[in-house]
Amino acid sequence: MKNFWTLFYNYVIIPVFYTGIQLAGLFNAKIKKGIKGRKRIFENLIVNSGELDKTKRLIWFHSSSYGEFEQAKPIIKELKKNKGLNILVTFFSPSGYENSKKYPYADLVSYIPLDTKSNAERFIKIVNPDLAVMMRYDIWPNHIWALNKANIPCFIVDATMKERSARKFLFIKNFHKNLYKNFSKILTVSQKDVEGFKNFGCNDEQLKAVGDTRFDRVYQRSITAKEKKLIRDEVLKNKKVFVAGSTWEADEEVILPAFKKLAKADSNVILIIAPHEPTILHLENIENEFIGELETIRFSFLNNYNNERVIIVDSIGILLTLYIYADTAFVGGGFKQSVHNVLEAAVYGVPVLFGPKIDNSQEAQELLRRGGGILIKNKMQAYRQLRTLYKNDELRKSKGKISFEYVQENLGASEKILEEINRII
Repeated sequence: MKNFWTLFYNYVIIPVFYTGIQLAGLFNAKIKKGIKGRKRIFENLIVNSGELDKTKRLIWFHSSSYGEFEQAKPIIKELKKNKGLNILVTFFSPSGYENSKKYPYADLVSYIPLDTKSNAERFIKIVNPDLAVMMRYDIWPNHIWALNKANIPCFIVDATMKERSARKFLFIKNFHKNLYKNFSKILTVSQKDVEGFKNFGCNDEQLKAVGDTRFDRVYQRSITAKEKKLIRDEVLKNKKVFVAGSTWEADEEVILPAFKKLAKADSNVILIIAPHEPTILHLENIENEFIGELETIRFSFLNNYNNERVIIVDSIGILLTLYIYADTAFVGGGFKQSVHNVLEAAVYGVPVLFGPKIDNSQEAQELLRRGGGILIKNKMQAYRQLRTLYKNDELRKSKGKISFEYVQENLGASEKILEEINRII
């Protein structure tokens, strides 16, 4: 059966995928950048890997993009701190690669080659890892088969299996059954995910529920954030702060009108909004929404602050630090396609609001169940929830405590993953 899937993948799926990528690159700048970045991938790997200390073992971590790589960082940092290892980090997306080229705990940072059989075998031969760790879901079959052929152990970390996963469809399921047999360990977020993988023929020796490293990562970053002073104390003195992070236009169509109404009812509330994509056009659209009603200022001009009620973040990479100033937070994505990482706000012990599209997020669902999270479906609900929270300090603090305790209860996944890695290394 394996031979059938290998042939089907390499002679049907890969040609279609490769053609699609090349065509998409003509119209999409991000995809074009990824194609260009891979042109000298093997030459660069040969040169750069030649500079590594060959007496040290090498662990390869692969992530689809920067978000998944954030989940690998607590593991990598501990490995580099406590063991003499070489660390290779690869990405599929240009955003992950470009934002991580200078990551201090990686000895090599590269794109993963496009998943042809020859590319995968050449890649494995050059880097020759002692262990491969795939973060979450970005699994490229030819690379996995090449690892298995070379007798190199391979893990999936932070693995999940949703009830409605496309992997469960009959034809696709048979393919994945064959693929998952090649993994030494599949370390899942929950016991429910363990049961999900058992439906693919995975055995008890492969499977273990260890938790989600995202809890560890947001906690680590929150400690660092507390040492930073991005906003002067006098700017937010005596203010009630509402932070809306990673927002899309669909989120803003709900949140901004609700805040404007809130601002009329409470003169002490202030909004810090960090759009997911702070393009010039997007920033101007947010500013235009408040013209004639509330004064706005961009974050980069905050030295000139003059009691503006809306601070618009015009840079990326600082959102997690900004949540520290929140009394209440809204995490975007829930009115577009899927909610972003609610833990980034919850770690600071605040109530977390989000839109209705949370099927992708076990964390949002659990926060909602416990009472630390609040789901809103429209402008009126958003206003009512915000008005209630800012009028009732005890309610706001009690919900914030639930959020904080939820994060605290789930710390420690990184340590459990490290234990499994140490058994191999």
